[in-house]
Amino acid sequence: MVEAEVFTPTEAGSPKGGVISPLLMNVALHGLEEAAGVRYGKTGVNAGKADGTPILARYADDMVACCYSRQQAEQVKAQLSGWLALRGLVFNEDKTRIVYLEDGFYFLGFNLRRYQRGRQRGKLLIKPSRDAVRRIRRRLADEVRSMRGSNSVALIARLTPMIRGWAAYYRGVVSSKIFSDLDNHMWWLTYRWARRSHPNKPKKWITRRYFGRFNKFRNDRWVFGARDRVLNDHGDVPFPVKFSWTNIVRHQLVAGGASPDDPDLAGYWAARRRKVPPPLDRYNLRLLAKQDGRCPLRGEHLLTPLPFSCSSWGRSVARLGVTDCPCRGMIRGALSPGRVASADR
Repeated sequence: MVEAEVFTPTEAGSPKGGVISPLLMNVALHGLEEAAGVRYGKTGVNAGKADGTPILARYADDMVACCYSRQQAEQVKAQLSGWLALRGLVFNEDKTRIVYLEDGFYFLGFNLRRYQRGRQRGKLLIKPSRDAVRRIRRRLADEVRSMRGSNSVALIARLTPMIRGWAAYYRGVVSSKIFSDLDNHMWWLTYRWARRSHPNKPKKWITRRYFGRFNKFRNDRWVFGARDRVLNDHGDVPFPVKFSWTNIVRHQLVAGGASPDDPDLAGYWAARRRKVPPPLDRYNLRLLAKQDGRCPLRGEHLLTPLPFSCSSWGRSVARLGVTDCPCRGMIRGALSPGRVASADR
């Protein structure tokens, strides 16, 4: 392990929070679904469905089993306890509980709950959890506070990946109202940042300086932007994205036990990527389609097959332009003043 540029040899274990930890847990817990009694239909109209059997969802060591009754839930827990004991693992009883769907529960930053409508059958709604919303609000406030004294371009560059990544992670659930509330929160944060940057200027001057209809694809004149930094001849200026600009796209269930690492299913995952567009604006979506989803210089896919977290989405869907990040660095280096001639060749 390398920390602060100091190499420390390790003979056992893995670093806390390391990227290898979820992979090791997936290897150790492979077969957990079968142990819980999950059985998927393989033929006919029931292919990929698990009617009558529990449904189990897991990421690393976090899991939830959806059952038809409390008795079935207790039976599944007993089966999994015995299966885990053979591997030297046990449930964390402080975090393990059996609840009814009407009471709701939290899983991977989501709140899942079935809401009743009188005598009618309730409707299941999946929303971002309160803790997740509270964390992103606090993180945005801390980032804006840390950028006091910086210019608006630096502030926009700091906020955009955070907003884009968080919105992409939660775009598959009921998030429209929360996105709108977070946009209002962002407006007040940027407005107070501008007021603090120009304490002697009136409110009208600040709003005219930092807010306007900078996104030409949106009829929104309250977009924060940097008027003093013109990007091109069309007068475009930098501006951060808004949460509500990310369209809600429902998650498409993965067929059976399909894995993106299976080379025989490359066609399935390619078709799935075409059906579910990435969280990009219309301009970049058209550009991505024109390039067949690949970098024109390296020929590699610009987006990963299956993004799994808001931080990875934030890195993956940063503004593409026409190339991926390594190629953009190559082009910038080739077009620098001292190397224009080599770029022309």
